Amino acid sequence: MSIDPVAIARTGLDVEWQRMQIIAQNLANENTTRVVGGGGYRPLRLRSGPATAFSQIVAAGAVVAEPTGTQVLGVAVDPVGYRSVHDPRHPDADRAGNVYYPAIDHAEQMALLVKTARAYEANLTVLSLAQQMTMRALDLGKA
Repeated sequence: MSIDPVAIARTGLDVEWQRMQIIAQNLANENTTRVVGGGGYRPLRLRSGPATAFSQIVAAGAVVAEPTGTQVLGVAVDPVGYRSVHDPRHPDADRAGNVYYPAIDHAEQMALLVKTARAYEANLTVLSLAQQMTMRALDLGKA
């Protein structure tokens, strides 16, 4: 069994990069009252998990499966509602003068962004250490 830390770290980088894009999209649309298709903006949440299903690992029995990294399982609509702001002059106001914005928690999105950035950095560190170990092994092979 050989573990490829570079391949595993690359999958982590890909997932965390996509998560950052979703968070940025949510933050950018925090004050969006309508979207092209109609209705209001619905915040998104990236779902990720191991590239190899746990059931496959269990089915392998005594054979230890090689770690294969992580993957994006999908992007789901976050089930938050809307926040109402009374602004009768807004073009998207209803008859009562209320405008509905997505109930995106800015602090929660920023905390998730920091957590995602740290995970991304951890994967970069793995890549760097794998490169250093490879270079060191090549140096030892020269001696």
